[in-house]
Amino acid sequence: MQQGFTTYKEPKWPANKYHLIYGFAQGTPANAVGAVTRAFETWAGNTRFSFSRAKSVDSADLKISFGSGEHGDGRPFHGPGGVLAHAYAPANGRFHYDADETWVVGAVPGGMDLETVALHEIGHLLGLEHSSVEGAVMLPGIRAGFTQSLHADDIQGIKALYNT
Repeated sequence: MQQGFTTYKEPKWPANKYHLIYGFAQGTPANAVGAVTRAFETWAGNTRFSFSRAKSVDSADLKISFGSGEHGDGRPFHGPGGVLAHAYAPANGRFHYDADETWVVGAVPGGMDLETVALHEIGHLLGLEHSSVEGAVMLPGIRAGFTQSLHADDIQGIKALYNT
C-alpha cells in the first residue's frame, strides 16, 4: 500500500491524553453539531482516542466554530469557493468552518458535506497533515456534492503518529 500521509512532527497529544473533549461555539448550526459528532465517532472507532461533548466550549480541548472573513485567528476566510475550513495541530484545538460556504449534510449537488469536512479537520486536530493518496479524507481539497469517510491511509497515518 502506498503511504501518502504526513504528520505534524510536534506537537502531538501527550501519551496519556487519549480522551478529548469537544465543544461548539454559540451560533453553530444544529446540523453541524450532529455531523461533527458523527465525525468524532468515526475517528474514535478507528483510533485509541475517545471524545465527549463539553457543556461549554470554554472547557473543551477542541473548539468548533463558524466564522466569516477575519474571524480572530489571523487566517481569514475569503468567501465561497475558497478555503472551506481550517484546524490547528495539537494541542491548539481550534477548528473553524467558513460560514459563507454552502454547508449540507450528505451528498447534495453544490453543497459541502459538514461531516466529510469535519473528518478532515479532526485529522489535523489529532496531528495529521495532508495525504497524497487518492481517496484519503486527508487529501487537500474536498469536492462539492460528495461525501467521504476515512481511508486506510488516514488510519495508517494516525496509528503511525501515535505508535499504535
